[in-house]
Amino acid sequence: MMLIEVINYLILIVCVLVGVAFVTLFERKILGYIQIRKGPNKVGYMGILQPFSDAVKLFTKEQTVPMASNFLVYYLSPVFSLFISLLVWVVMPYEIGLISFNMSVLFFFCCLSMGVYSTMVAGWSSNCKYSLLGSLRSVAQTISYEVSLALILLSLVVLVGGFSLELFNKYQNGMWFMVVSLPLSLIWFSSCLAETNRTPFDFAEGESELVSGFNTEYSSGGFALIFMAEYASILFMSVLFVIIFLGSSPCSGEFYLKSVFIAFVFVWVRGTLPRLRYDKLMYLAWKSFLPVSINYLMFFMGLKMLVFVLMLIYN
Repeated sequence: MMLIEVINYLILIVCVLVGVAFVTLFERKILGYIQIRKGPNKVGYMGILQPFSDAVKLFTKEQTVPMASNFLVYYLSPVFSLFISLLVWVVMPYEIGLISFNMSVLFFFCCLSMGVYSTMVAGWSSNCKYSLLGSLRSVAQTISYEVSLALILLSLVVLVGGFSLELFNKYQNGMWFMVVSLPLSLIWFSSCLAETNRTPFDFAEGESELVSGFNTEYSSGGFALIFMAEYASILFMSVLFVIIFLGSSPCSGEFYLKSVFIAFVFVWVRGTLPRLRYDKLMYLAWKSFLPVSINYLMFFMGLKMLVFVLMLIYN
């Protein structure tokens, strides 16, 4: 039984990595059309093999190691980053025998919190001031937005009455949670942009002031692993948004169409919005998102309590 689960997980990882490859192509194509240019169109038919040629190029280049870096930690942090991004996929509620468990929401939050350490250690171990500044920004930003993410998901957990993602599909047969709680879904999406360090919250990689941010000293394979971890997180957040707010099962075709649309919105935001100022980012998290999330949590808890009391009275 254990062997079957391991094989299932390995198949899932391969599928995610192929998905990551094509999400990068998808992003470059869309950004090309947003900026009125073609994007990748030479390697293979309409540039479809471009991600694979990029992977070959990155993994065959020579790895440079800064002399003053803490070598072992510097070398392992991108690997750990990708590992966390792939491990979180086990929470997906597949109905075809892949791994799924009852505490998947809690496991998701554990993996989300662990992702902070890889960024922090990558910036610190490079022994570069730009990398360290980028990683410190990223850690502060991620921790700030995790609070509102946790409260939003807790609000919906109160509604469905359990920590399993399978319950979200079950309770959204009649109406999507996005209809019931539109402000929460928009806050969740914005927080996902901040969690994955995407525009307009890409302060970990502020090219204009930090050269390239926490990954300044990484090249070839190390950079590729950080890049893959970021896109695996984007893909996961898109899929999770669909499960939580748009109520689809991974065994249906519409689930994948919705996921592609949410991934498209991630790219669309990148092609449209400029980077925020750092104090505005923190103001948004603590002064805007947090009060709304807490109010919704209290409202849903009150609603659940009211339903419980009414059931007791009528029974």
